[in-house]
Amino acid sequence: MSPDELLKAMFKAGVDAALPSLCVPPHLPPRPKGRTVIIGAGKASGAMAKALEDAWDGPLDGIVVTRYGYRLPTERLEVVEAAHPVPDAAGREAAQRIFKAVQGLTEDDLVLALISGGGSALLAAPAEGISLEDKQVVNKALLASGATISEMNTVRKHLSAIKGGRLARAAYPAKVVALMISDVPGDDASIIASGPTVPDPSTNADAIAIVEKYGIDLPLSVRQVLETIEETPKAGDKCFDKVENVMIATPQASLEAAADVARAAGVTPVILGDSIEGESRDVGLVHVGIARQCAMRGQPMEPPCVLISGGETTITLKGKGKGGPNTEFLLAMAIALDGMENIYALAGDTDGVDGSEDNAGALIYPNTLQRAEAAGINAKAMLANNDPYTFFKGIGDLLETGPTMTNVNDLRLVYIEKR
Repeated sequence: MSPDELLKAMFKAGVDAALPSLCVPPHLPPRPKGRTVIIGAGKASGAMAKALEDAWDGPLDGIVVTRYGYRLPTERLEVVEAAHPVPDAAGREAAQRIFKAVQGLTEDDLVLALISGGGSALLAAPAEGISLEDKQVVNKALLASGATISEMNTVRKHLSAIKGGRLARAAYPAKVVALMISDVPGDDASIIASGPTVPDPSTNADAIAIVEKYGIDLPLSVRQVLETIEETPKAGDKCFDKVENVMIATPQASLEAAADVARAAGVTPVILGDSIEGESRDVGLVHVGIARQCAMRGQPMEPPCVLISGGETTITLKGKGKGGPNTEFLLAMAIALDGMENIYALAGDTDGVDGSEDNAGALIYPNTLQRAEAAGINAKAMLANNDPYTFFKGIGDLLETGPTMTNVNDLRLVYIEKR
């Protein structure tokens, strides 16, 4: 198996380990005495709805919102598509309908929530006093700021009518079971989709501090809401007495699935971590350092070996190019490696979309820079302009999977071939 074939097989295994068709059915709760209301939000929620519908033997009613292009056909459940990562009117309408669907229930009823990454932007129900346009401005500013996913979702949940545990409060006294596919470092349930069914440990003051940390210029209406809105429900609130949040797929499980493929090919896997954060280009340089040490010193592992990491890196936008965190990670790696032999890498978002483009990520080879130079492409200039998508498209090395119907964050693979 060639190096790029191995990396692609490992990436596929990581994605497949988190497919809703495999991980939803084993975690379904018993049927309740009363109604079963299905709600959901996230990039995987359309596929989760399909998996639930196929496995559930009782009546179903509900609505789920997913990203455009991520809906699977269902017969009993309504699946709505909306915009991500910047919310739109379709997401606002879906969130309002979801919020209304869980109200007026009894203690005999069950709310089954299908939650996955991307749900924060898709559940676009602005708090009173904030417009959808305000939310769009804040989301765009957060995405460009370099803030971590935890920081972004801390701000988002304090500007929402439904996130930060407020959905659980609306559903009380019904039983709530949330099946969650994690896309966040540490599998923090309060951060996944901004935790609509989870006690919120953060405060309005925390959200304001994050805004100030990154110098984000908030619309006046948003600043006023952050300073005056009622706090999100906290641990100990009675609305969580009958809530069960269940993690059904995680980044770590996907890393281990990728590692199994490497072992089967006679390559030693080295899992660096499932929660790696930081600037994409900086994380790329760290991976280069470890890969070089393996190649030249046999530490921490003799080649052939493959470095495996997950998590979510970020980009502080300074240029005007196109791309996402995985392609920026790889372009920084390629420049630092400078044609070093025997090192290959793949990085991609397991949802199939790196940032906002149509690729999951890309690959680099020992001759990546050489081929770019022959095509008249300046790698350093592309990185300075935050334009890794154009760089990899220009040399034909984008990783294009299409919608994967799941989302367990980024998967980075660095293969060090035996000399």
